[in-house]
Amino acid sequence: MRGRLRRLVLGATALFTAASALPAAAATTGQRAEQHPSRDGMSAVIRYTEYGIPHILAKNYADLGFGTGWAQAADEVCTLADGFVTLRGERSRYFGADAPAGGDLSAARTNLASDLYFRGVRESRTVEKLLAERAPVGPSREVRNMMRGWAAGYNAWLKQKKVTDPACAGASWVRPVTELDVAARGLAIASISGEGRFVETITAAQPPSAGTAAGTRSARAPGAKAVAQAADELWGDPGMGSNAVAFRGDTTANGRGLLLGNPHYPWDGGRRFWQSQQTIPGELNVSGGSLLGTPAISIGFNAHVAWSHTVSTGVPANLHQLTLDPADPTTYLVDGRPERMRKRTVTVAVKDGAPVTRTQWWTRYGPVVTSLSSQVPLPWTGRTAYALNDPNAANLRFADTSLGFSKARSTSDVLASLDRHQGIPWVNTIAADRAGHSLFTQSQVLPRITDELAGRCSTELGRTTYPASGIAILDGSRGDCALGSDPGAVVPGILGPARMPTLKDAPYAENSNGTAWMTNADRPLTGYERVFGTVGTQLGLRTRGAIEDVAAMADRGGLTVRDLQRQQFANRVPAGDLAAGDVARACAALPGGTATGSDGKAVDVSGACGVLKAWDRTMDTGSRGALLFDRFWRRLEQAVPADRLWKVPFSAADPVRTPNTLDTEAPGFPTALADAVAELRGAGMALDAPLGAHQFVVREGQRLPVPGGAGRLGVWNVIEPTWDAAAGGYTEVPFGSSHLQAVGWDGSRCPVARTLLAYSQSSNPKSPHFADQTRLLSEEKWVTSRFCEKDILSSPKLKVVRVHESR
Repeated sequence: MRGRLRRLVLGATALFTAASALPAAAATTGQRAEQHPSRDGMSAVIRYTEYGIPHILAKNYADLGFGTGWAQAADEVCTLADGFVTLRGERSRYFGADAPAGGDLSAARTNLASDLYFRGVRESRTVEKLLAERAPVGPSREVRNMMRGWAAGYNAWLKQKKVTDPACAGASWVRPVTELDVAARGLAIASISGEGRFVETITAAQPPSAGTAAGTRSARAPGAKAVAQAADELWGDPGMGSNAVAFRGDTTANGRGLLLGNPHYPWDGGRRFWQSQQTIPGELNVSGGSLLGTPAISIGFNAHVAWSHTVSTGVPANLHQLTLDPADPTTYLVDGRPERMRKRTVTVAVKDGAPVTRTQWWTRYGPVVTSLSSQVPLPWTGRTAYALNDPNAANLRFADTSLGFSKARSTSDVLASLDRHQGIPWVNTIAADRAGHSLFTQSQVLPRITDELAGRCSTELGRTTYPASGIAILDGSRGDCALGSDPGAVVPGILGPARMPTLKDAPYAENSNGTAWMTNADRPLTGYERVFGTVGTQLGLRTRGAIEDVAAMADRGGLTVRDLQRQQFANRVPAGDLAAGDVARACAALPGGTATGSDGKAVDVSGACGVLKAWDRTMDTGSRGALLFDRFWRRLEQAVPADRLWKVPFSAADPVRTPNTLDTEAPGFPTALADAVAELRGAGMALDAPLGAHQFVVREGQRLPVPGGAGRLGVWNVIEPTWDAAAGGYTEVPFGSSHLQAVGWDGSRCPVARTLLAYSQSSNPKSPHFADQTRLLSEEKWVTSRFCEKDILSSPKLKVVRVHESR
C-alpha cells in the first residue's frame, strides 16, 4: 500500500513538473496556463501528512485555488458557510434578526445590523467595482484565478461530499459560492477594524426630525480620558493580538535568520487560521496559515524567507465633521457648496417575520456615524454630522500582498511586495531570511493623516482625539482638508510607502502589539505620524517582557529554532517577576492576616501569602499560585488607578524597566487581594491549585490543560480564558495563541520549521484532526514541518487525494 501511494504521488508530481523544469520556464508556462485553463476542468493533488496538513500541488493558480477551497471545505465547511451567510446579508433570514451576529467579520451585535451592512455592501456592487480595477488597485490575474478556483473547489466539495459536522449538516444555508463571495470575504477582513467596527452606528444613523433639527447643537468635546477609553474600545480590542520576533544572522548559530510568529486569535469561528502548503512547481512553494475563506497564505515561510504579522497600533480610519445645510440635515457643505448625502436603502429578510427596510446615509467621505463609542456620542444634529473614512473598505489588495510574500526570496522582496500592493490593512509585518536579514515594518493601509494636516484641519473635538488616540476628526466643510495623495501611494487618500515605520537588519526586531517605537530597544523608531502610534509612552507588560527576553537571546547569540520553541513556551510572567514578591511580603504584613473585600466583608488572606511567595512566576500547567496571581492582578488593575500602581514611574529614558516597584500601600491593594482570595474560594478552587486544573479545553471527552496566560500579565504565550464564577471558575479557553511557527534555515534547500495550530485543523468534532494538535499544545510539543518533497513522501501518514470538478 505504501509503495502504491508513493507511485501515485510520484506520478502526480511528474505530471505537474513536466513542463516546469526551470523556474523561468515555469513562470512562462504558468502564465500560459492561466490564460488557457484546462478544458477538463480544475483539479489538484492534495497530499495529506500528519495532523491533516494538506500539501496542495497544482499546475496553475486556478487549480491551486481549487485545491485550497476543496481542502478548506473538508475541514471547515460549517464555519465557512456561516461566514458566507454573513456576507450575503442573510443571517436574519436563517437565524433570526435579534440573535447575536458572532463577530467574525464585523463588530455587529445582532444579525439584523450585520445584514443591513453587508447587504448594503453587496447591493452597492463595491466588490464588483474593485474586481474590475487593474492591478495593483484591483486583484492580479493570479489572485483572480485563485479566488475563482477557491469557489470552484468549495463547490465541488459540497457537490461530491456529505457534510458530517453537526453544526450545519443538512442546513439549507450551506450553499455554493462564487468568486464574488470569496472576494467579499477578503474585503470584510480588510475593513474589520474600520467600517467593521462601526456597523451598528452605520446602520442606525438617521437624520434628526424636522422638529428638533434647527435648534440642536453639537455636544461638547469629551475629555482626553473618555477619548482614550473610546480608542481602547475600538482598536484595543483583545479579540486579535500577536507576538513576533525576527533575529539577524549574527545572533544565530549559523548566520541565517530566525523567525518566531505567535498570533493570538479566537479559537472558534471565522477568524481561525488553517494550515497548508501551496505548490506550483517552479513557480510557487510556500507553507503556512491562511485565514479561513482566503486563497493565499497569510503568514508562513518558503525556502528563503519567513514572515508573520502582529496587530498594529495604527488607526485605520478617521472621521470628517460635516457642516450641514440649515434647511436640510441630509445636505452638507464643502467650500460653501451643497452636496446631498446618498441614501442606501436596504431590505433584509427576517425569519418568521416581515422584511425590515432601513436607510443608511453616505457621503463623499464615507457613511454617517453617530458615535465613536458608548462613552463618546457623535450626535447628528441640524448643524453637524460625522462621516467615517475607511480606506480599507476599498482594499482588495491583501491577497496580492500575501502572494508576493509567498514568492519572496528575501526580506527585501517582502518589503517590495508591501510597497507595490499596499494591501495590509491592520497589521505589522516581521520577517527574516536565510541570508541573515531581519525586518520590521508597519506598512499598512492608513488614511493619509499627517500631523500637519491634523494640526491644520482638526475640529474642536479632533484636537482632543488625535493626540490622545490617533483618531483624526477633520473639518469636512473645507476642500483644503481633503486627504490628498502621497507619492508612491497606490490610491489617493492613503499614506505612501516612504512614511511607513521600518527597521531593517536589527539584531532583533520584535513586536507584541506595541508601537513601532520599541521594535528594538537599542534602535528606537521615531519620526512617524501620530496615526501610526505613539513615541516615548509607557509600554505594555507583554512588550516589556518580550523585549527583555529577545534582547537577552540576541546578546547570548548562537540561536537556533530550538531557542524559539523554548521562548514560545517559557510562559514567564513579567508582572509576577515585578510584583509577586512585594505582594507576598505585603500580604504577610496585613494585621491578623485579613483584608476587607469590595463587598465590605473581612477575608482571611493568610493562606495566599505563602502561595504567592512559592509561586514559580510562570503560567505552566503545573504552576501553583498562577491562578491566584492572575485573579489578583485583574482585581488590582480595577481597584488601583494606573498612575498609583507603581512607586517608580515610567521614564522614556528607561522604557523597558519602568514603571516598577508595586505600591502595596495603595488603598485598593488589600481590597484586590481579598477579592481574589474570595473569588477562588467561592468557585471551589484551592489557592495553590495547579493552573492546568482550571485552564483547559475539553476535546473528545478529555479535559486538556492549556499552558499560557493573559497578555495583561505580560505572558508571551497568550491564553485568555473566560471567568464564570457561577460555572466554577474559568470556562474552556476561547482565545489565544493560534498558528505558531518557528523557522530557520540550514545549508540544505529545506527550511527548518516547527509549527503548531493550537486549536487543530478542523472544528468538526467528527474529524480525526479536531483535537490532535491541541493535545500537542497541552504538552508543549510541536509539529516538524514537511516542506521538501522527500519529507512529504516519507510521511508515515501520507494520504494522496486527487480532486477535480465533477461533470
